[in-house]
Amino acid sequence: MFEQYDFYLDESAKRKVIELYRKGIEVGEAGLKVAVKQISRSKFAEVTQHRMAMMKNLELAKDRLKTLGLFVGRTKLNKASLLKGVDEKFGEPLLDEILDLTDVKMSEVQGADEAKKALEEAVIYPSLNPRLFSGLRQPTKGILLFGPPGNGKTMLARAVATECGSSVFLNVSAAVLTSKWVGDSERLIRALFQIARNGQPSIIFVDEIDSMLCERNEKETEVSRRMKTEFLVQMDGMNSSHSDRVLVIGATNHPYELDTAVLRRFSKRILIDIPNEKARTSFIVALLKKYKATHGLSTSDIRTIAQRTNGYSNSDLVNLCKEAAMVPVRELSRSQLQNAKEDQIRPIMLGDFYSALNVIKPSANPQLMRKLREFAERTGQA
Repeated sequence: MFEQYDFYLDESAKRKVIELYRKGIEVGEAGLKVAVKQISRSKFAEVTQHRMAMMKNLELAKDRLKTLGLFVGRTKLNKASLLKGVDEKFGEPLLDEILDLTDVKMSEVQGADEAKKALEEAVIYPSLNPRLFSGLRQPTKGILLFGPPGNGKTMLARAVATECGSSVFLNVSAAVLTSKWVGDSERLIRALFQIARNGQPSIIFVDEIDSMLCERNEKETEVSRRMKTEFLVQMDGMNSSHSDRVLVIGATNHPYELDTAVLRRFSKRILIDIPNEKARTSFIVALLKKYKATHGLSTSDIRTIAQRTNGYSNSDLVNLCKEAAMVPVRELSRSQLQNAKEDQIRPIMLGDFYSALNVIKPSANPQLMRKLREFAERTGQA
């Protein structure tokens, strides 16, 4: 399974694979452009299903092409070097599960300007000139991203990895590191950090870190306690070695539930807040462009939508745009819908967003937002 990541061995062969993907995508897109004529009603559903499957496979191929492109010209780093010194039982399955190859540029992340600036200073600047960042400028080895769900904490972490040229981005969840067998969770954590050291400069991203490193209490199981201790031991070992270029980024919606010992290791704590009006405007524009949505919205219309979506997260705005895009489709009868082409659907208008606003409400809990901002004022550092 892991062989899919072992792209560093033959650069020319890798480029041939990429070219094959490109040609396959071109053929698939050309096939979808062919108009289907004189098709019987009994076969219509089957043909439609095949076309939808082709569209899905095309999107997967395009995503795969991006992944393959990431490895062209990169530092030679293969499976063997990543797994050097790693427990054979856990290394390969773990790496197959957590290695994240998604390429995201910081410019693709809408809003969160203060957070991006803080991350740039903490991570990207040191990667540009490591020798300059020593002593008092020694970069932090632990960053905590906290805020309401649906605002791109994972995407921001991926963008940091891309911008600072990290060879390896390891996307981890508590479920991946948890085992019912005594001692296995600690071994998985040791394997995780060893893989990160082998692939440095690298980033370990732990989503929903509070589920793994919550505050200690009497009801805590022995497995949970040992797992937490091992993670902190590994972070301490990483912090004591100035030569290690491994960064741990934790993400959580509930930072106040983290153990105080954990918070000490994450010396940089950054609030990823609900987008403001300017960020919402940029996000909506980018979203419509990304999906090539046909619309009749003016700059003033988009500004109006942004003004009416105070408290909406990025994921809420995605749902709002999807709901607005469905309004013109709902105006068609079944028979019209069956034969309709994309260019026959009327453009999305401001009124469609008004309708969508009646359906899609902000998901952020006011009580949660209050607690997050209180935490930011008390312990946040950005």
